[in-house]
Amino acid sequence: MLRPRKWKAACTAAALAATSAGLVVLGAGGASAATTNTPLPAHVFAPYWEAYSGDDPLAESQASGDKYLTAAFLQTASKGSCTAYWNGDSSQPIASSTWGSDFASIQANGGNIIPSFGGYAADDGGTDIADSCTNVSSIAAVYESVITTYNVSRIDLDVEDNSLTNSAGITRRNQAVAQVESWAAANNRAIQFSYTLPTTTSGLASSGLAVLQNAKTQGATVSVANIMTFDYYDGATHEMANDTESAASGLFSQLQTLYPSYTSAQLWGMIGVTEMVGIDDYGAAETFTTADASTVLSWAQSKGINTLSFWALERDNGGCVGTGGSDSCSGISQSTWFFSHAFAPFSGGSTAPSNNFSVSVSPTSASVAAGSSATATVKTAVTAGSAQSVALSAGGAPSGVTVSFSPSSVTAGSSATATITTTSATASGTYPITITGTAASGTQSATYTLTVTGGTTSSGGSLVNGNFETGSASPWTCLSGDSVQTTTVHAGKYALQEVPTASATGECDQSVTLSANTKYTLSGYVQGNYAFIGVSGGASASTWGSSSSWSKLSVSFTTGSSGAVTVFIHGWYGQGNVYADDFTLTAG
Repeated sequence: MLRPRKWKAACTAAALAATSAGLVVLGAGGASAATTNTPLPAHVFAPYWEAYSGDDPLAESQASGDKYLTAAFLQTASKGSCTAYWNGDSSQPIASSTWGSDFASIQANGGNIIPSFGGYAADDGGTDIADSCTNVSSIAAVYESVITTYNVSRIDLDVEDNSLTNSAGITRRNQAVAQVESWAAANNRAIQFSYTLPTTTSGLASSGLAVLQNAKTQGATVSVANIMTFDYYDGATHEMANDTESAASGLFSQLQTLYPSYTSAQLWGMIGVTEMVGIDDYGAAETFTTADASTVLSWAQSKGINTLSFWALERDNGGCVGTGGSDSCSGISQSTWFFSHAFAPFSGGSTAPSNNFSVSVSPTSASVAAGSSATATVKTAVTAGSAQSVALSAGGAPSGVTVSFSPSSVTAGSSATATITTTSATASGTYPITITGTAASGTQSATYTLTVTGGTTSSGGSLVNGNFETGSASPWTCLSGDSVQTTTVHAGKYALQEVPTASATGECDQSVTLSANTKYTLSGYVQGNYAFIGVSGGASASTWGSSSSWSKLSVSFTTGSSGAVTVFIHGWYGQGNVYADDFTLTAG
């Protein structure tokens, strides 16, 4: 498990003030003066650097000879925040003042940095940005800020522990990735996303595979599936090099099923492996030896995998023979920087990037009366390698709307015209339509937003008992201690009282099925410190307020193809009671 142990203890003690600050969304504009970034080599060795260790990344890079570093980790300071910091430390923001000059020097020396979000402590504590923040656009803005601030060409997403079972977080993360990829294509930036996931000796467990499956569903391109080939915790004694090969072979088969059109070389070219050099967290039965290094290097080169890494640069020394799971030494007899030097030949190979392209649409939205049509220009561009044939298609169009392309296939660098046609029976509403380009290198997409007016009125459910005047919370599902009361109300006789504790937010939820692909606004009145309202599931949006008197909150969102969302109201850990009343959902 990749984790900053020194940060884990601090995570639970973060001040609530950081939570409040964390709800200010980072802008996408960064401090970098560059407008484009340099792609990583086709085969890259990038060991993890422990950003929480206090070590200087430039000094470590120069001492070890490692040109490429995976920087771990970025996370929020506390649950519920939409602001990420290095190590979740508010004194280390995403800014040029935090290692910006070191990273720039590493890049100037021909290397690069791969910032990594998550890690075990964040995934366990709910401070991974996609678990903590419920607004997809805010998550995407944080990713974009890292890209522009540090001029990087890959972001790593370390998903393990509780993050593997947080289905809403998984969807938000992948939706944000797709949004950033569309932004990068429109801004001529070459950006990749890698997923770092725990593995068995025969490939990903079902939870890890589900992350990649969801990425495909959400239109997110995963460039690298990086497996942590250690900490198996299965009670067996392992020959770690052999198990690296078997785990990666299992992953290859899983990717082959997920991406049936990919060639063998393309599939191996999206696989990464991360070792834990020396004795891992489990103990001596899982020891990656100096002899294992040469075996894995030879295998990785022969297969043409994308990424080779290890946890962690600070461990690449023999200062604590016999100790397992240390952050500062490998636990085996070795020379300092042995593994860095052993794996260094992996970087490079063909440094020319694989073929890739971008898709953008102009204009990005239109409003038409039912029965009318609109047109948009779909632009493609070569972002890496050579031009290739791109087939165009559309998804997400509602009943009564068709999308056609002329031509339906273009060579990357060319454009096509999309015609979006409605019928008089098309329901009024706002619909996000995904324009997708498919080529040998994979798929890229852009979003076109269609608003239909004057059409039929679409049907759909609504919020029930939003004013709590039935005298009970039902059909809201609430945590223990929450109740409907008559003492503090906004209007009528009843209002909801939520009672957060030190370990719970006092959340009440209601699942509703609304019209599909339709914009809604959730509104309601709240009173108390850190009152949150929003939706999750088929859409993600939230807002919050703190007031000693009743104040109105509103947040807009657009439903997905099922129309299903979960409406939530909650307070914050140990911050006093929150009252809620007169909640409504309105379309448009």
